[in-house]
Amino acid sequence: MNKEIEIIKGVHPGFVLERLLKEKKIKKGQLALSIMEYPQTITTITKGNRGMNTALALKLEKILGLEEGYFMILQTYYDIKIEKAKSSQKPDITNFRSILFWDTKIDKLDWQKQYKAIIHRVFERGNDIEKTAITRFYGRTKIKSVLADKKTKRDVLEYRK
Repeated sequence: MNKEIEIIKGVHPGFVLERLLKEKKIKKGQLALSIMEYPQTITTITKGNRGMNTALALKLEKILGLEEGYFMILQTYYDIKIEKAKSSQKPDITNFRSILFWDTKIDKLDWQKQYKAIIHRVFERGNDIEKTAITRFYGRTKIKSVLADKKTKRDVLEYRK
């Protein structure tokens, strides 16, 4: 079991449950009724919209022939992954002037998906404090990569003229 847990560590336990049910050709509704749970509960868990609780995990593990604690271990690893993502998603925004992001609310930025635009904005219009903060957050390698891409594109456009 340890090798399997290492492979799927961080995956929502509901997704693993969904896969197991498909492999064993068990319908969610039938499973829910057999363990005296609401079918909606099983469905929301398999969609990843709800976490696994201990009582339900024990029932599922017993009926599916899994080792006790299997789903709760997965749930714990998933919770850790989510918590780490929350804490590392954005830098300390007090380092940035609100005028730098005049066209949006700084607390609503998706710092992971919009990283290229953010890096360009800070390095084009930001002060030294903002540039240092963004470099600390993304790292020098990522900053250099993003800025090099823009320089290359600009050089290509100028070359075509």
